[in-house]
Amino acid sequence: MIDACAQEKKPLSTIATALARIASAIESVTETESITLKNALGRVLAEPIYSTINSPFDRNSAMDGYAFSSTDLIPELAISLTQVGISWAGQPYQGTLKAGQCIRIFTGAVLPSETDSVIMQEQVQVKDSSVILPAQTKGQQHVRAVGEDIKQGDLVCAAFKKITAIDLGLLASVGINNLVVKRKVNIAFFSTGNELTALGQTLESGKIYDSNRYLLSGLLTDACYQVTDLGVIADDPQQLEDCILAAAKNHDLIISTGGASVGDADYIKEVLARCGKVDFWKLAIKPGKPLAFGKINDCHFFGLPGNPVAVVVTFQHIVAPALEQLSGISMSQPLQLLAKCTNALKKSPGRQEYQRGLVSQDNNGELLVASSGQQGSNILSATSAANCYIVLPVECSGIQPGEQVRIELIKGVDSSVINH
Repeated sequence: MIDACAQEKKPLSTIATALARIASAIESVTETESITLKNALGRVLAEPIYSTINSPFDRNSAMDGYAFSSTDLIPELAISLTQVGISWAGQPYQGTLKAGQCIRIFTGAVLPSETDSVIMQEQVQVKDSSVILPAQTKGQQHVRAVGEDIKQGDLVCAAFKKITAIDLGLLASVGINNLVVKRKVNIAFFSTGNELTALGQTLESGKIYDSNRYLLSGLLTDACYQVTDLGVIADDPQQLEDCILAAAKNHDLIISTGGASVGDADYIKEVLARCGKVDFWKLAIKPGKPLAFGKINDCHFFGLPGNPVAVVVTFQHIVAPALEQLSGISMSQPLQLLAKCTNALKKSPGRQEYQRGLVSQDNNGELLVASSGQQGSNILSATSAANCYIVLPVECSGIQPGEQVRIELIKGVDSSVINH
């Protein structure tokens, strides 16, 4: 059986084709701003950052112990050294060591220039000022060299990198406090549909609560984005046109949900034809076949389907990569892994499907995946329960238990469930 939705006069566009066309149409924002490191998490660097210092700045100890010179070692014999002082973290030893002498040293403390080795405190015997090093003690160990992590002049973070929590620590370790980043991308979004009811109101027959705006609000939570919720716009061509034209004046991108199909009340196509240049695509994916992409003056536009699961799938696989590029990051391909499917999956050839699944790992490290529930494009509960997509290619006609399938982990889902 062939997917009935794939029976079209024109071939359906693949995701790869859609992403290529989007990539060729979108350029990164060019404006920048200066911020402090404290406010840099999740922002995109506009220029590379090089270190002005060595890290570590000094030779220092990798552990608590005793610093000594390897020239004092006698092969195969224990030796006794005289402790003459202490080097604390932040308070280096100020004296000069002679042959046969050592100092007490703590992790991160500076090594005197006369020493090149540290022995762990647990490996020595101490009596008064005598420190006995056992036979077989090795020299030139447990010492962190100057610039071992980063040398002066090294590239610390490349341009167009999105700053992570680890990057914050790395940049702070070389004294970077001020950064130049890409400005935030201004995004507006709205839902369409006379059937939508606001939360807090009593639901009437024929109506549904507006879930898509809350869904998009969560998906658009990112330090790179400045987001405006335009609310619900009725199925009225003039209201839609007024909303889109006003939003296009001061936003980089507009996202709508609903009204992008071919129903009598789907006015997005009609309105956008008057407002700007927009392509309407039928994508060879499920869920999420109808999608609009284009531009209104200088503002990009995405018209997503109305079914909430289709909103999730099209956002994560099409809109999110476009937003990365708009923010200054290269569009990335999602990581796919192989897993053994533990239940049968229904599918008709014709479209690539993103079925929602639950992946786990057995005691041997093998990934196992099962359907998370009903796969209708309106079934948010199965999507909420899922931690991955089961990616079934266009030509697939179903999966039997035990077959290998490709999966993509869903971003933002607690990965700890994979091990259960």
